[in-house]
Amino acid sequence: MNIPVFRFAPSPNGLLHLGHAYSALVDQHFAERLGGRLLLRLEDIDAARCTPEYEAAIFRDLAWLGIGWENPVRRQSDHFGEYEAALNRLRKEELVYPASMSRGEVRAFIADRETAGENWPRDPDGVPLYPGSDRRLSGRKRAELLAEGIPFAWRLDMAAALERVGAKLSWSELSGADLSASSCIEARPQDWGDVILARRDVPTSYHLSVVLDDALQGVTHVVRGMDLYAATAVHRVLQELLDLPAPGYRHHRLILGPDGRKLSKSFQDTGIAALREQGATPEAVRRMAGLEEG
Repeated sequence: MNIPVFRFAPSPNGLLHLGHAYSALVDQHFAERLGGRLLLRLEDIDAARCTPEYEAAIFRDLAWLGIGWENPVRRQSDHFGEYEAALNRLRKEELVYPASMSRGEVRAFIADRETAGENWPRDPDGVPLYPGSDRRLSGRKRAELLAEGIPFAWRLDMAAALERVGAKLSWSELSGADLSASSCIEARPQDWGDVILARRDVPTSYHLSVVLDDALQGVTHVVRGMDLYAATAVHRVLQELLDLPAPGYRHHRLILGPDGRKLSKSFQDTGIAALREQGATPEAVRRMAGLEEG
């Protein structure tokens, strides 16, 4: 019998807030209900923002909430070699290309097109799709670009990727008290355009590292917020390209602030540590997150 494997994967680039508490507690709930394992992963590829202090705070907050996890904890920064190997595979198969347009150049390019009456497409998050002008560069021009040291990102050639995959993509969205029910959701990675898979100085991105981590750690159930629902389509195409298994997904509701927006570290929303210092108990935090006590 296969044991279900769940994971909670925060980034140590700020203090955990109530939304993180909810997600971690939901993962713990399903792991315990199904007799599964709960892993903790630190998504720390952003070296400029992730710090040991925030990592230690994550450990403190989760322990205070009564959440246990298996050791060792996987830190993405320890596995750049694995991500680079996957990226190189996609490079050899000509499924990624170096894209060097700056944000200013992208904005100017799109502004010109929209001035000409073109309705420029946007991804599910509302961000304009990358123009993809670099996609048509010759091999010699690409080599010159790399040799000159111009900043660039490795972007997935989505059209080539979908042609390689061939079949329509979907994922299993799990539901029910024990996640035994599921529905087949059509995956539309084309809605995201040529997503970034790595940068010149960091051989990975969230999309690439998360699908590799889930596969290498044997994660069977990905329980995460609805803000990542549409991005699952990108993960599915990468799983197919890299011959990785597809876990089942459960996208839970988000905890919103008083103004109706998603809680965010960058806006310094009420954090777990702050709630603890104000005298809140773990049971009170559960109630605040809309979970039954205990």
